[in-house]
Amino acid sequence: MNINIQAKSGVPIYEQIEQQIKEMILSGSLKEGEMLPSIRALAADSKISVITVKRAYEDLEKEGMIYSVQGKGFYVDNPDLQYMQEKKTVSLEGKLSEWVDEAKAMGMSREAALDMLGILWD
Repeated sequence: MNINIQAKSGVPIYEQIEQQIKEMILSGSLKEGEMLPSIRALAADSKISVITVKRAYEDLEKEGMIYSVQGKGFYVDNPDLQYMQEKKTVSLEGKLSEWVDEAKAMGMSREAALDMLGILWD
């Protein structure tokens, strides 16, 4: 498994691991039932603390993305993809709402905001 850690990104390393594994599961590159690297192996490969990987795996397990089998390791679970998509949509709505509030506060018109969004979209 290829996890890309960016120490200077400002995002905690355990969150980077979580996000990348989630993306692999949601994209289908990690399939249901597939075994993840052991905590120690991923820590060694990524040159990070075992505690950091353990935190990421525990968080993913709480979210229903992976599950553990005592003495065997961690495996990809069958997450509720519809729920995950809804969660992402709610998060995006929050970010857009903040952006709209900021645009309004600086006096930007709706048309100008939509034009900006269109330019960024393309």
